[in-house]
Amino acid sequence: MEKMRMESVDMTAQNIEKIGALFPNCISETLDENGNPKKAINFELLKQMLSGDVLEGDEAYEFTWVGKKAAIVEANKPIRKTLRPCKEESVDWDNTENLYIEGDNLEVLKLLQESYLGKVQMIYIDPPYNTGHDFVYPDSFIMDNEDYNEGTGYFDNEGNINYSRENSSMAGKYHSDWCSLMYSRLLLAKNLLSQDGVIFISIDDNEVENLKKICCEVFGQDNFIGMLSVENNPKGRKNSAFISVSSEYCLIFAKNKEKARFIENVPKKASDMTLDEDGRYVHNSGKRVLVGENSFNSPVTVVSSDKNYSVYFRKKDYSVEIRKEAYGEVDTDLISAGYVKYYSYNKGKLVENTYTAEKFMELFHARALAFSAGKIYEKNFSDTVRIKSQLVNREYEAIVRGEKKNFSMELTTTGAGTYLKNLFGLSDVPFSAPKNTGFLKMLLTLIDDKEMTVLDFFSGSASCADAIMQQNAVDGGKRKYIMIQLPEPCDAKSTAAKAGYKTICEIGKERIRKAGQNIKAEAPLLATELDVGFRVLKLDEPNMNDVYYSPAEYSQDLLSMLESNVKSDRNDLDLLFGCLLEWGLPLSLPYSSEQIDGCTVHNYNDGDLIACFDKNVPDSVIEEIAKRQPLRAVFRDSGFANSPSKINVGEIFKLMAPDTRVKVI
Repeated sequence: MEKMRMESVDMTAQNIEKIGALFPNCISETLDENGNPKKAINFELLKQMLSGDVLEGDEAYEFTWVGKKAAIVEANKPIRKTLRPCKEESVDWDNTENLYIEGDNLEVLKLLQESYLGKVQMIYIDPPYNTGHDFVYPDSFIMDNEDYNEGTGYFDNEGNINYSRENSSMAGKYHSDWCSLMYSRLLLAKNLLSQDGVIFISIDDNEVENLKKICCEVFGQDNFIGMLSVENNPKGRKNSAFISVSSEYCLIFAKNKEKARFIENVPKKASDMTLDEDGRYVHNSGKRVLVGENSFNSPVTVVSSDKNYSVYFRKKDYSVEIRKEAYGEVDTDLISAGYVKYYSYNKGKLVENTYTAEKFMELFHARALAFSAGKIYEKNFSDTVRIKSQLVNREYEAIVRGEKKNFSMELTTTGAGTYLKNLFGLSDVPFSAPKNTGFLKMLLTLIDDKEMTVLDFFSGSASCADAIMQQNAVDGGKRKYIMIQLPEPCDAKSTAAKAGYKTICEIGKERIRKAGQNIKAEAPLLATELDVGFRVLKLDEPNMNDVYYSPAEYSQDLLSMLESNVKSDRNDLDLLFGCLLEWGLPLSLPYSSEQIDGCTVHNYNDGDLIACFDKNVPDSVIEEIAKRQPLRAVFRDSGFANSPSKINVGEIFKLMAPDTRVKVI
């Protein structure tokens, strides 16, 4: 049986395989650090193969900084880490499809590369803005050497992460550190986006120009959708020099701009719409001319064209007749019967109508046409418009789903803070500068998918999770989220710390719990359908002992003394989720466990994976699992008494479930 790797995917190795598929003659061999042969790329030969497109000389348009190459290497490097389930901190563990993950987002993103490859429709992040006073993640690859590492305070005297460290503007690598931080994470994030996926990134003017250049490189400049200016502080910052800053930005990039599914989502003003004869709201302007004087349609060159026809309309009984006529021809019988003729022309010449006769009749029967003197218009029933690049706080009377309602666009950080303070029942805001859920809900509704998976890997106070739950309660959506946050300690002097919250993660999890309770209370009819739960997973060292990865370094005598290759503090659920990561299964699917002949058997997503991590598993259990013909089956290597027992497992599956992939840990 095949043994599981129990480490994240090696993206460098995957990229070498991809290049090898295109240019097999460019694949060579070299020796790794242990003297073992491994595949490598002959870059000189690859240059020759692409000689027509290789840049020569020193002059080229590019964006670079100190540490960029190291950031690329680090993004592709595999890690030996795992995500450990924490049921006691979760809500509705068995049924929820939401995830809250504690840990360094760079490492977590690596672990999610297979489970969520191409499965995330939307990413929203609010990363550190590099103001000179915000925390920069302690990535080892952004340092040149140990001296720099020690001198900048990334780690304390005992070698632990210094969470209080600030990226001072006086630091020698002020911008470079930040660029490396973002570059490596965005490289990994891009892999998770679906082909129609979109990423939104909040940023201020400290790094906006660098961020856009990084995104153009990662996602491609052709996939740039736009940049929003968001009025988050209408009064302006008091500490701003020269100009009182009132806005920040939101950069928007698509994985593939041609496939991005953006829709209109801002309600129209009531004053812009009127009621038609059927009592439906119609936009006052911007009506499309279907038949009549129209300079945009093509001249009639073929009389038989399906867009060349005359329309006869009688208002008293709302009846219409379609005729195929030459220019100047008139059906006098219809005119005598009270019909009015409409046809398209431009400067005295016959032109085609906007739609085919079939489409025209479809709109007519839907009562979507307005007949005026000489022209027929298509009524505009849409009560939404496109989001504008400048978002400002405002209130107005709007048409929402055919009804007049007061609509407000509230984007302020102050409003978000007040909401958070009230939610927690505290005298002050427990988290500085939280994102406004009104802004986030607007972004959510820009994408035409109410069941999408949303990723936020700088989740902070979990505003994004809160916004998703709120929006699902409004429109009946089933959006799911993955929140990732470093367990950064709260400042000892902060309101949150005084209230008993030790880390930002504790704030985020409690916010989701409280917000979920409020939403269900306010929307009782949807309560049973709303998913306000979340599974908590925590980044940790691997489940396996070091001997699992490098048995050659251990003597046979030592190996025989080891009872298990699994660490003593790990349980079945830890092992199961480690297997899910390696096999690339989503982490939010349903599962169950049962007892079979004294052994605990775990069934993940109805047979996607069945696992048994007990020792000395009897044949009866093996046969029962094989009888269910799961796609995958996993056992502990130490779960079998001896080699013949392990061989017997393979034979049972060959006989009863030949298509099942069987592995051991």
